[in-house]
Amino acid sequence: MIEKIIKRDGTLVPFDKRKITFAILQAAIAVGGRDKSIAESITNDVIRFLAIQIRKGAKKEGNTSGGTYPTVEEVQDLVEKCLIERGHAKTAKAYILYRYEHSLKRAGEKNLTYSSENIPYKKLWYTLTWAVDHECIQLSQLESYVKGNRFEHLIRISEDFYRSEIETAVLEIEKRIKDLKVIIIAGPSASGKTTTTLKIQNILKQKGIDLVPLVVDNYFFDLTHHPRDTTGDYDFETPQALDLEMINAHIKELISGNEVAIPFYNFKKGKRDGYSGTLKLKKNEILLIDSLHGMFEQMTEDIPGIQKCKIYIETLSQLKDNDSRFVRWSDIRMMRRMVRDTQFRNYNPHETITHWRYVRRSELRYIISKLEFAHVIINSFLPYELPILKWHLKDFFTGFTDTLRSIKEHEDAYERALRISKLLEQIPEWGEMNYIPPDSLLREFIGGSIYTY
Repeated sequence: MIEKIIKRDGTLVPFDKRKITFAILQAAIAVGGRDKSIAESITNDVIRFLAIQIRKGAKKEGNTSGGTYPTVEEVQDLVEKCLIERGHAKTAKAYILYRYEHSLKRAGEKNLTYSSENIPYKKLWYTLTWAVDHECIQLSQLESYVKGNRFEHLIRISEDFYRSEIETAVLEIEKRIKDLKVIIIAGPSASGKTTTTLKIQNILKQKGIDLVPLVVDNYFFDLTHHPRDTTGDYDFETPQALDLEMINAHIKELISGNEVAIPFYNFKKGKRDGYSGTLKLKKNEILLIDSLHGMFEQMTEDIPGIQKCKIYIETLSQLKDNDSRFVRWSDIRMMRRMVRDTQFRNYNPHETITHWRYVRRSELRYIISKLEFAHVIINSFLPYELPILKWHLKDFFTGFTDTLRSIKEHEDAYERALRISKLLEQIPEWGEMNYIPPDSLLREFIGGSIYTY
C-alpha cells in the first residue's frame, strides 16, 4: 500500500492513484482514445512496479519497515514505461508532451502552442489607435467617462467599433462567396461567438445569402466518457470531447447535397438521446459552424480549404491598469462567463473560476494556436463592458479569495481570483443597464437581448 508521494519540492503528500488514471486518460483522449478501464489497468501496473521498486530500495538501505516513498518523477517515468510496453505508443507520446509542457510552465517559459506568431499585431495596432483616439487606454480614463457623464457616449462608440468589425467579416465572406461551402466562426470561451454569428447571419440574409447552422454541441460524447479529476470536475473543453470523425463526415455529406440525421445531445442526462432531426442544404445555402474548436483541423479535414471561410473572435482589449499592465483578454472573458453562468447556467462564480483551468489549458493548446489560420479576426471587446461586469460581480469577491486560498487543488483559481479582485478595485461601477442596446454582444452575458441563445 503506497500511502505518500514526494513532490518536486521535496514535500510529502498523500498518494492518490486517481490522479495517475486521470493523467493517462487525458493523454489518451488527446489521441482519440477514451477507455477509462484501460487507464485504470495501466495505473495498477504502475502501482505494482512502484511497490517492487520501494521494496528493493528498502532492502538495499537495510530498511525493514519499508518506509521509502516514490517521487513524482518516478511515477511519471513508470507511466511512460507501462504505456509503451502495453502498446499505447500514441498515448505515451501525448503524455510525454504533457510532461514537457508542464516542465516549461514550472520554469516560467512559454507554452509550446502559444508563441509570438499567434499574436495579431496588425489588429492590435488598429485597436490601440482607436483606444488612444477615444481616450480609452487606461482604466482611469474609464472613470472619467463615468464621472463626467459621458458613459452613454462610450457605449455608443464602442458598439460602433464592434459593428465595423462585423462589416469587415461580411466583406471577407462576400469576397469568397463563389467557392464558399462552409463558414467557421471560432474563438475561445465567452469571446462572443454566438451574438457575432447571429449578426453575421442576419446581414448575409439581407444580401440573399442563407446560412444553415450545424449545432456542433449535439456531437458531444456521453459525459461518462469524459475524464473526471479528483475534485469531481469533468474536462469537456477539449476538441476530443466532440465526435470529430462524425462531424467531419456529416459536413462532407451535407455540402455534397445529401441529407444527414443530426444527433441530439441531452445536457441534463449528459448523453446523446436520439436525433434532433434531419438536415439538407439547398442549392444556395452555406453551412455555418459556430464552435470553440471550429478551426481544429480534424473537424473539417475532408473539406478543401478554398471552400471554407474561417473567422476568429477574441477580446483584444488594449486597456491598461493603474500599474500600466494590459488587462488580460482571458480575464475579461472569464468575468463574462462568470456573469453568464450565474444568470443562465446555474453555475456560481466559484464553480466557473475553479473550472477555468480546463478552459484555459484547452484554448491555449487547441484554439489560440489556430488564430494564425483565420481569414479574418473580429475584436469583440467592448471598452465600456468592465464597469458593467463589475456591477454584476462586485459582491461575489467578498471572502472569495480566502476560500480558494485554503484549497491546494485550486491554487491556480486563487491566483486568478486575486488578480480579478484587484482589477475590480480599479474599475468604476456602472449599473444602468437600460443604456445598453438590446442587440449588444454584452447582452449575451448579462441578459435582456433581442436574440435567443
